[in-house]
Amino acid sequence: MKFFVVIVFCAIFLSVSADSDNMQDTCPTAPGKQSIFFINGYPCKNPTEINAQDFKSTKLTVAGDTDNYLQSSVTLLTASEFPGLNTLGLSVSRTDLERDGSVPFHSHPRSSEMLFVVKGVVFAGFLDTKNKIFQTVLRKGDVFVFPKGLLHFCLSGGFERATALSFYNSQNPGVVDIGGVFGIDQEHIKNMTRSLVTGSGSRVTNGDEL
Repeated sequence: MKFFVVIVFCAIFLSVSADSDNMQDTCPTAPGKQSIFFINGYPCKNPTEINAQDFKSTKLTVAGDTDNYLQSSVTLLTASEFPGLNTLGLSVSRTDLERDGSVPFHSHPRSSEMLFVVKGVVFAGFLDTKNKIFQTVLRKGDVFVFPKGLLHFCLSGGFERATALSFYNSQNPGVVDIGGVFGIDQEHIKNMTRSLVTGSGSRVTNGDEL
């Protein structure tokens, strides 16, 4: 009996460990006021009103505002901003980095992240649960994966603006910013992140491993 209970528990755990599978072909997020019901996702649009535009977004075609201390911008599209993503377990973001821009340590508790460099040179890395750092140099066309829940970062590593797209296996990956959690000054977080990069202060000339 105990063995049966363990099997059932494991099956239930595995079934809820990621975004739930959708029960129909599509379920674009319904516009309008917030539902009075609290559900794990968003209410679906009336099927008779669904059209191709629900599955298209132009919100990542324009660079984000990098006129800030970090000289970076991350534009994240989840199911609330991109209706067609609802129930599909996906979201997407665009990262813009100025010449000295950075996205300091943060994590996504509900998703892994796949980073694809569209333009420029990017230093990227993550910290595992054994406090081992994995970091490398990414150039146009390169892809790097940040495992679910682990602290990670990216920095501009070239002489020009860098742009990257990220894809997440959750329609709402969530963001945990260690600076915000512990009240650490942004300048300290930025310097700490850059100090992890071997040869910080110099631009990439050759070699990809840091």
